[in-house]
Parts: sequence; structure tokens; C-alpha cells
Amino acid sequence: MPQDSSLPSQHGELPAWEVSDLTAPPPFGFRNMMRVIGPGAVMAATSIGGGEWLVGPAAAVKYSSSIFLIVTGAILLQVVFNLEAIRYTLYTGEPIYGGIMRLKPGPRFWAGFYTLIGFFQLGWPALAGSAAAALLSAQLGRLPESGDRPTQIAITIGLILAVVLLLSFGGTIERMLEYFAWAMLAVIFSFLLFVNIAFVPLGHWWETFKGFFQMSGLPHPIDWGLIGALAATAGAGGIGNLTVTNWVRDKGFGMGAQVGAIPSAVGGHEIQLSHVGKIFRTTPENMSRWREWMRYVHADQIWVWGVFCFLGMYLNVNLATYVVPHGTDLQGLGAGAYQAKYLAETIWPGFWFVTLFNGFWTLFKTQLGNTDILVRTVTDALWMSSGRIRDWRGGRIQRIYYGILIAFSIWSVIVVRSASPMRMFTILANVAGVVLAIAGVQILIVNRRFLPRAVRPPLWREAALGLCVIFYAFFAYFVIRNVVNSLMSG
Repeated sequence: MPQDSSLPSQHGELPAWEVSDLTAPPPFGFRNMMRVIGPGAVMAATSIGGGEWLVGPAAAVKYSSSIFLIVTGAILLQVVFNLEAIRYTLYTGEPIYGGIMRLKPGPRFWAGFYTLIGFFQLGWPALAGSAAAALLSAQLGRLPESGDRPTQIAITIGLILAVVLLLSFGGTIERMLEYFAWAMLAVIFSFLLFVNIAFVPLGHWWETFKGFFQMSGLPHPIDWGLIGALAATAGAGGIGNLTVTNWVRDKGFGMGAQVGAIPSAVGGHEIQLSHVGKIFRTTPENMSRWREWMRYVHADQIWVWGVFCFLGMYLNVNLATYVVPHGTDLQGLGAGAYQAKYLAETIWPGFWFVTLFNGFWTLFKTQLGNTDILVRTVTDALWMSSGRIRDWRGGRIQRIYYGILIAFSIWSVIVVRSASPMRMFTILANVAGVVLAIAGVQILIVNRRFLPRAVRPPLWREAALGLCVIFYAFFAYFVIRNVVNSLMSG
């Protein structure tokens, strides 16, 4: 590493970065913004699923919307988390996992750690099972019951295979996900806006809105598993927040334009993906480009991801608390289809199929995104940490990606019978909170250690990231304490 005050003084446990000039972004404007942004849409389409369609309504109907200041705080803190993770990627072209693997005890340890914890968070077909419940409900004309479990499992397996097929096309996987994301966001929000505007009284809108900005205290007794899941999945949730940096790289933001992307199996070009990033000297010209890139990042994460996450949760909760009787348990086998039942009963029978269609796409596209998140997390971790892996079968990263995808899909088919979809989702959501607490500390260290002063975050951003760590550590503590107490009493 050259001794240059405009470059980092250390590179940690991975090889030093190459040095180049920062790629110039297109001039910032609305047309270019709509062309350049995209990772936030992929992330929003992935985020608006289990949290908004399953956990949010379940918590609101059980406790009322008065606890949803938790959601507002979670989304704001996750926006900061995402921006600070992306900061490293914008400067180096590496996903944030690259920065984490530069920390001691080294890349193999952290690659193994995030492979394991990523598996514990996302290695369960919870959302495929919930999407299957929506399809099965449409076929049966009622919510699934225990006797329908074998049929629901068979549909779930079919959806897992459909995810593999979809992830095999598109040139680059990020591009396919982006096209799919914009289409699904249009479908989902058209439905939610129409139903809320047409049938929910304005007074109820206001009561729901107030719940997102005030809180009189947590209810007692409290289901910490459900509340912890709400806090984590109000946004992306753990590994998803970290993986946005992989999509930012593949989209070509900042120095990501110079390191490559993961191509799809069908229709993908021979794209070379470097296992080490590139950085730039903080010259006036490069810093001008940096500020322009940051404008795109802020638009992508605040005005696309952040706003869509808030609206998705708000509209779903507003609808659920209006049509579903207070205190109803929405965590059974039919999770993902309850909204259809109550909309059909209280407003119009035709909403049974319309709502099931919307619920299916909401949950299925999240299963698609979560599968990609897990597989690319493991792929990038292995690619960056092991020369032997990079040389395997000619060094083509898509072979690693699709090998892991097939292995994960086989596992999903095996474990789909192990628990109900809602139970699986509650577990993975609470693991996501643990990931946010751990990774938030690592992002603070990475940006302070490996970024030159000119591109480091201001102190208030670091303080906000620290608050994010405390927020999720708080929920993780109570969830883990309840699990331990339950095991000891059992």
C-alpha cells in the first residue's frame, strides 16, 4: 500500500486494494436517478414481505398499532445502517463483507461466521410456505387446516423450484431481481392503496398513523419473539441489510463499476469479478464524483427503500386493524391468507381471490429475494476468503453461486416439514436482530479503520449507528432470555 495520506494506512487481513480513479456517475437529475437507482427497489421488494404481511398485522391486531413507534425507529436506524455499509462499498468496490473479513481473526473465520449465521437466519423456507398457504387457500376457498398440510408442503416445494428457475436468468442476477422488484412493488402498492383508500375511514388512517409516532409503553404480558421479529423485519432484517452492498457493487455504484458482478446462469456474459476491490485517492475531482454518487445512494436508500418500507408496513397495518377483530391470532397455518378471509367477510367476497393474489406475490418475491441474499452472502464470502475456491472449476463465480443455490434448495425441501411457516419466520426474524447488533459494531470499526478521513461518516452518523446496535441488542437480550427461561422451565 503506497504511503499516501489520501489512502488508507492499513488493509487488514486481506490483500491491499488496487488504486484507480473513481468512476464518474451520470449528472444527478430525475431521469438519471430513475435509471441509476435500483438496489433500494430490490431491497424494498425483498423487505416488504414477512414483516409487513405477516408479523406487522399479527402484532397490530394483538397489541394495537400504538406500539409501532418501534417500526418507525427500526426503519430510520436501518437506513443509517445501510448507508454506512454502502459507504465502504462505494469507496472500495467490495461488499461490506470484504471490510468485515479484513478484521481479525481473518477472512476464513468471518466467512464461516456469516455463512453459519446467514443460514440460521435465512435457511428456512418460511415465506415459500406462507405463499403456498395463499395459493392453497385460493384452491380450497377457505384457510388451510391441519389436514391440508401435505398439500401445502407440496406447493411450497414447487415454489422453491420456481425460485431456482427465476434466479437462472437475466444477464446479471441483480438486474433480474431489479426488474422483478419494480413490477412487484407496482402490483402490491396498487392493491394496498386502492383497498385502504376505498374502504378504510380517514379517522382510522389517523389513528394508525399516530401509532407510528407515539408510544405509551410495551404491553404486558408481551410476546418478545413477536415484538423482536417486528423490530428486525420492519426493514430488511440482518443479512438483507448487509447484502444490499453486494447489489450496489453489481449495479456498478462508485468503485463497484470496476470490480465486476455475479452473472446469471442463462443469458449472463463472461463477467469477471475481482476478489479484491479498488480504491481512489481523495483528489478534488474524485471527491466531487464521490459526493455525486452519495446523492444517488441517499435517493436509493431513503426515498426508495425507506419510504417503501414505511408505506408497506403502514398500509398493511392500517388495513389489518380495520378488518380483523382485535385480539385475533394471525399466526396459524394460514398465515399469509388471513387478510383475504377478513376482507372477504367484511367488505366484498371478491376480495378473497384478489387479496390472496396480492399476498402470494408479496411473500413469493420476498422468498426469491431472501434466497438470493443467502446464496450470494455465502458465495461472496467464499470468493473473497479462499484462493482455492476462486480456482475451482475455472474460477467462474456463477458456478459457485448456483452450486450453493441448489444445495440450499435441497435443504429447504427437506426442512419444509419441520415447523409452521409463521414459526419459522419468527425464528429467522429474531436471528436478523442479532445480526444487526453484531454487524453494526463491525461497520463502525471498518469505516474508521479502512476509509480515509475525507470519506468517513460524520460523528452524528456514527452515533446513530451505535444507537442501532443498542436498539437491536435490547430486543435480542429479551428474546434470548425468554428462550433460555423456556428451556430451563421445560
